[in-house]
Amino acid sequence: MSEAVEDPRAPAGSPRYRRALIALFCAGLATFAQVYSPQAVLPEIARDFGMNESSSSLAIGATTIGLAIGMLPWGRLSDRIGRVRAMRWAILLAVSVGLITPFMPTFESLVALRFVEGLFLAGLPAISVTALAETVTPMALGGAVGAFIAGNTIGGLAGRIIAAAAGEAFGWHWGLFAVGAVAAVAAVSFALLMPPTAIAPAKGLPIWRATIANLRNPGVMVMVLQAFLLMGGFVSAYNYLGFRLQEAPFGLSLTAVSWLFLAYLAGAFASRRAWSLTARVSPITVLLLSLGVMLLGILLTMLPWLIAIIVGLVCFTVGFFGAHSIALTLVSQRAEPGARTLAPSLYNLGYYAGSTLIGWTGGLAFAAAGWNGTVAMIVAVVLSAAAAAWLQSRSQKHGV
Repeated sequence: MSEAVEDPRAPAGSPRYRRALIALFCAGLATFAQVYSPQAVLPEIARDFGMNESSSSLAIGATTIGLAIGMLPWGRLSDRIGRVRAMRWAILLAVSVGLITPFMPTFESLVALRFVEGLFLAGLPAISVTALAETVTPMALGGAVGAFIAGNTIGGLAGRIIAAAAGEAFGWHWGLFAVGAVAAVAAVSFALLMPPTAIAPAKGLPIWRATIANLRNPGVMVMVLQAFLLMGGFVSAYNYLGFRLQEAPFGLSLTAVSWLFLAYLAGAFASRRAWSLTARVSPITVLLLSLGVMLLGILLTMLPWLIAIIVGLVCFTVGFFGAHSIALTLVSQRAEPGARTLAPSLYNLGYYAGSTLIGWTGGLAFAAAGWNGTVAMIVAVVLSAAAAAWLQSRSQKHGV
């Protein structure tokens, strides 16, 4: 009997599969457009509130802190009320906050609402992979996760470009509001399109036992470490490259710098293709190759030529999204039985904790030694991620 008959979940290419991916694309657009839209106008925010590069990054860091804190509660809430219902509540609450956040009168109030927005946004990345696993067949999951990440990538790209274009014309406040309006449309689309999961949420271990079970699993925790290190390095690059390119000898405008985010399109392609390479080599090999591409890319950005910086940023982005796609799929596959819901949440907790902590550290490196200082920090975290993945793969006799 075929998988399609035995398994109520949707096979790749089926109408239900496509509907779920379109809905989650909209969710990713709404989520990641809002999370990173201040990145495109960070120099303007810094000038408006009279602060340095590292401090201004709290406009992003507050949201990622909220995301990190909200991961585990949203994952467990979805066990009780259902995946899709929890995601609908999360995204609609988040866009409601996002529409008023840009008009806060002080930087402190802006940061506070960005934190609340992050708590609500956490419901999407915390639940999405588990919802996909309960909607599409296991054979289709790797490709579906890659497609979901591609949607996240487009959302991040759209948020940055819209914020920069509208921000340069009308001010950064209206730039962020424009992103919020687009996110609201995408959120409503998700709420209407997302089908219910095909299988009921499995009854898992209590949250503390599930967390401990995953924390004791080296295969899971190495992937969580990948998320922490690589996302921190990735956010650092995109946070502070804009400051460099607006200075001499480049002198680019805010809008011109924002077009560099088109490198995200290459990342969207990489996230779809990365898992397909595992048909020929192991997932860890693909992960390590992706990290090598990241290193090559970030080193190219040290050259004093704009074309080299663009090529380097594309390579860096391709490597990051390839590694992210592999790591996010592996963390779900390696999770302990009865604790699978919390494994992606732990991964995302590491992801956003890295975005916050290492992203802030990248600003300190930039203040101390300019762009070369930030690059040196990114090289260190990527090498650390590669060493951890390689050592863990050498230590295990079996597994994915």
